[in-house]
Amino acid sequence: MRALLGRLEMYLRNTVKQHEWSALLVAAAYFFCVLAAYYIIRPVRDQAAAAAGSTQLPIFYFAVLVATLVLTPLFGALAARFRRSQFLPAVYAIVAVCTLAFIPLFSLQTEANATLLGALFFVWGSVFNLLIVAVFWSFMADIFDREQARRLFPLIAVGGALGAIAGPTMTKALVFVVGVQGLLVVSGALLGLCIGCLFWLLGWARRHPIPGEPDRDQRVIGGSIIAGAVETLRSPLLRRVALLMLLGDCVGTVVYAFLVDYNRATFPTREAGIAFASSLDQLINVLQILFQLFLTREIMTRLGPVAALVLDGIIKAVMLLGLVVIGPSWIVVAAVVTRASAYGIFKPAADSLYTEVDAETRYKAKNFIDTAVWRFGDLAVTSTLNLLRSVGVATAGLALLTAAAGAVSAWVGWRMRKVLPTEPPR
Repeated sequence: MRALLGRLEMYLRNTVKQHEWSALLVAAAYFFCVLAAYYIIRPVRDQAAAAAGSTQLPIFYFAVLVATLVLTPLFGALAARFRRSQFLPAVYAIVAVCTLAFIPLFSLQTEANATLLGALFFVWGSVFNLLIVAVFWSFMADIFDREQARRLFPLIAVGGALGAIAGPTMTKALVFVVGVQGLLVVSGALLGLCIGCLFWLLGWARRHPIPGEPDRDQRVIGGSIIAGAVETLRSPLLRRVALLMLLGDCVGTVVYAFLVDYNRATFPTREAGIAFASSLDQLINVLQILFQLFLTREIMTRLGPVAALVLDGIIKAVMLLGLVVIGPSWIVVAAVVTRASAYGIFKPAADSLYTEVDAETRYKAKNFIDTAVWRFGDLAVTSTLNLLRSVGVATAGLALLTAAAGAVSAWVGWRMRKVLPTEPPR
């Protein structure tokens, strides 16, 4: 144990500079609160999906896509008109208020409207996740430069992984005691802590500006409210990032659909389904931390983000091939490993790419890719899944097609090196 702690101390000493420690710890705490707030309510969202069954997911994801398309221009308008010190806290405050607004709805729930309420909460939970996480990483890419991102992002992501473990742990402990309403209160309180961390980091960024941009905090990004979509279509780099997002979403959504059916078939009550989803989230996020501590940081600092993107695609392909060879019983293992890779390897690597682009792209295009593009992928994949099932394609065939998506993701990640600029346009 002493030798392990010594190696960890040396690792951190070689990774983090003295003036970065406070920002690293607060950023990790910030991400802890972000993901804990989400993972507290995620099992409730997943149980709503399990109660409906995977064949209903296209309807759910269509509603999520519509909500996302409504919110994306609103986010663009905020980013265009206000300084980051104004619009970033506003985003978290709005999300917290909307989350707390579900408390009276769950309190007044009856059997007649339980299904509708479950669908509404699934939609909100999905939007909640993408919005607060996308905003977080946009902000991180705005206060750290490229070199810092490669060193620090994997460590910051560990804070999120710890939050993603704490969230379902709290859910398992509290769901039978305080119910869904109490879980929403805890989630809203954590979002309030996010705002506090955000303001502290804004102050740190003013004291440690990126060279050449001392007044970044006072900058109004400006531009069109749909600039994120336009820039994504125009930029070779962002088109590839969006394609990687869609391919990763293909794997994640198919695995999620299989897992929804497993949950529904195995756990008959809402509380049992929520407890199972919480346990699964704990396993996923423990593995995610191991990836971030012992794999992702080493790959990104030694080989760059491209190598991490390639590795993530290979892991996904292998896990889906396991589903082909072993059968449906492999789904829990595949879910744990692919999701841990998606958030422990893919996300730090992909998010570090936004240090290569300008501020408007960093906030608007990233938000568009991480919300609208992702939710379009959810809808397209679940609709295609239902179509393939209707013509007789079995689980093995679906898994094989999804493994191919993972392999293509690795290839696209490798090709990313051709469009990365040599210097960040800050």
